[in-house]
This record gives sequence, structure tokens and C-alpha cells, in this order.
Amino acid sequence: MAQLSPLLKQATPVVVDHGEGVYLYDVDGKRHLDFTAGIGVTSTGHCHPHVVRAAQEQIGKLVHGQYTTVMHRPLLELTKRLGDVLPSGLDSLFYANSGSEAVEAALRLARQATKRPNVVVMQGGFHGRTVAAASMTTSGTRFSAGIGPLMSGVHVAPFPYAYHYGWDEQTATKFALRELDYLFQTVSAPNETAAIFVEPVLGEGGYVPANTEFMAGLRERADRHGILLVLDEIQTGFGRTGKFWGHDHFDVSPDIVLIAKGLASGFPLSGIAASQELMAKAFLGSQGGTYGGNAVSCAAAIATLEVIQQENLVENAAERGRQLLEGARVIADKTPAIGEVRGLGLLVGSEFTTADGEPDAATAAAAQQTASKSGLLLLTCGPYMNVVRMVPPLIVNAEQVDDALRIWGEVVASVTGS
Repeated sequence: MAQLSPLLKQATPVVVDHGEGVYLYDVDGKRHLDFTAGIGVTSTGHCHPHVVRAAQEQIGKLVHGQYTTVMHRPLLELTKRLGDVLPSGLDSLFYANSGSEAVEAALRLARQATKRPNVVVMQGGFHGRTVAAASMTTSGTRFSAGIGPLMSGVHVAPFPYAYHYGWDEQTATKFALRELDYLFQTVSAPNETAAIFVEPVLGEGGYVPANTEFMAGLRERADRHGILLVLDEIQTGFGRTGKFWGHDHFDVSPDIVLIAKGLASGFPLSGIAASQELMAKAFLGSQGGTYGGNAVSCAAAIATLEVIQQENLVENAAERGRQLLEGARVIADKTPAIGEVRGLGLLVGSEFTTADGEPDAATAAAAQQTASKSGLLLLTCGPYMNVVRMVPPLIVNAEQVDDALRIWGEVVASVTGS
């Protein structure tokens, strides 16, 4: 009898029968408050009626129209719709299936367009599991261990993770930018550096937001040296942070944006956006793929954009995000086991530490597992896996946030004795 690979580590024991909105229902009929959203994917909740209808209608018309062979209406319509929300000047799109593919497409574009070999990534960043994307990932060695040698030409600069360093944010930011300048002097000369890749909020790295000074510093250095600034909005885009794009919080303009996750409410779709001028500098035929821009996924993405606009989900993410962050901080104030609570919009992380400030993965895991048994689905993240993250669908309401916080407070008290 065939079985799933034993290498797949299950975060919860839940076997799902169906999903509806913010809830998952298991095969025994138990309801679970889903604050994982498929790792930030089901932005409009599970099986939003508008998204379901759009997908069902498209399945009856065309499932697969390979987009380097033929064009189809959902692909063209989605491209038009995205033009209304993409950052200014980014008017050319390439579609793929996964976040890793989007990262590799951006890497290929940056190297070909600039004719430079190297890229800079941030300490704690996550960009995927394929070889090039894993080579650019530093949120944990589990993503790259055992597959070396990794791709060359990747250099790592600090991210202003103030809590990790034990500094205030300004000190951490000045350090990070100073070290980036030092990297350009000692490791990768600016004229050898094609791009800087950065997440507006570290995802797998622990839900650590960037800041305006840091992002402005990256933009200034990119402009000064002719380097492309690539913003990985795979997890932070489409309203997740309480603004449409995560980088909107920091008043920075990207050269390339990466999209996936919340784009199509659970259907596999990703992409990169750049200017027509930049895209044209890469090699003809260097972009393609069998399933990219799938017709059903594109139809779901169009419906997702409509739901985000019609139901004011960006504004809801901002309001409910403040509620969730403030509530999680009140809980953390009652126990020394949580060293910091941070986040942006509906990305909230609670970092567990020991009495002497060391990462406490065991207590984080105990809290996440206990929450699962109590009907609240959560995930851990961070290099030490000591951060419990909350990433609910954008449709979450105030009562559901209160319910989650009630369960979380009881869980934290039970596992920490606070």
C-alpha cells in the first residue's frame, strides 16, 4: 500500500473533511479555528462562494490552456486587473505555479538584465525549497541541509531583527545597513551584484517586520550601484499586512515584486512583476512553463481580487491585525516565557524564550500543539522554531479574533504555568 513520504512533518493531527470561512471541520465533525490559512494562502477564507463559483464556471470552459501555446481570457483579464494594484511602473508580468518558481524567475531576470552574477539576501529570509531558492534561504538550515553544494553567487546581509540582537530598532537598522556596505567592500562588489532580495516581513524567519529607514537604505544603495531591489511579497502581498503590499508600510519602490500565496485563495499561482523595460532585457524564451497561468487558477485569482475589494479585506486586515497584536501582547505580558510579540496586519508572532533569553523551541511547540488540541490551528517558525505565528484569513472578524485570543491565553497559561 502506498503512503505519504515519512519526510513530511505534520504540524497538526487534523484530517480535514471540509472548510468554510475561517474554520476547518475534521472527519469527526470537530470545528477548528484556522489561524494558519494554509500558510497565508486562503486569504478569502476556505471555499469563499465567489471564488468557488468562478473556479467552477472556468472548469466547465477550459482547465488548461498552455500559455506559451495559446492565450486565454482569465490570463489576460487577471493581467489587466493586477495592473490596477501593482506598484507604479511594474507593468509586465510572468506567471508560474509556486513561490520558489517566482523567486527563480526573478533571479534569472536579474542576472540576465544586469549581466551581473551575484545576489544579496537577508539573514533570516525564506525564498523557497528548490535549489536556487533554497540557496537564497537563511531562515533555517532545514531548507538547504544535505543538498549541497548550493548555488554560488549568494551573499547574506543582516536584517534589522532587533530582538535577536538585543538592541533597539534604530541600532539594529544602522548595523544592518553598515554591514551591507561592508559586504559590498569585502564579498560582492556592487558592479558584480545583480539584485537585493528582501521580504517586507520575515516569514519563516520569525515574523519580523522591516522598517522605513532600512528599506530606504536598501533603495538608496540599489540606486547608487545600479542594483535591482526585489521585494518578496509572496506572503505579505494582497492585503495580508493591512496594506495591499507589505512594502507600502515603508514607502519604498521595488524593481521586481514576487507574488503567490494569497493571490488565488488556494489555487496554485505565482508570478513576478517588473517594468516592460526591465523584462525586455532578459533573454527571449527564458520564461515559460507547462502549468504557469493556469486558467482555473487565474479565474480564482480574479475572483479573489474582487472579494478583497468588495469586502474591504485590506482594511479588515489592518483592524483585526491591531486587535490580534494587542491581544497577544496582553497575554505575553502575563508570562516571561514570551519574550516578544510582533507583526504587521494579520501576521503576528509570539517568540518564546527561556529565563536567560535563549530561544525556547520546546515551549513554543508545546503551545502550538496544545492550541491544536483546543481547536485553534497555529504554526511555528523562526530559525530556532521558537515563534508561534498567527496568520488567519483576511475575512476573520472581531469575534473570531477574540475567540482565538481566549484559547491562546488559556494555552499559554497551561504550558507555562503563568
